[in-house]
Amino acid sequence: MDGKVARGSYNLRTPASTAESHPAIQLVTVYVVEQGLILPIQPVDCKTNEIKALPPVIKALSQ
Repeated sequence: MDGKVARGSYNLRTPASTAESHPAIQLVTVYVVEQGLILPIQPVDCKTNEIKALPPVIKALSQ
């Protein structure tokens, strides 16, 4: 499992910007190296880190 921040996905509010400011997009990816699989990428709440995002991902995988 690995967490990443999508580069350039944040938006800071500036006088010239027309879009609302927002934090960067954070994602967690699950790899099964032995099987050569990359499972669907899961978004992570911007106010947490990948460690706190893993329990729901693991629960979804176990079903």
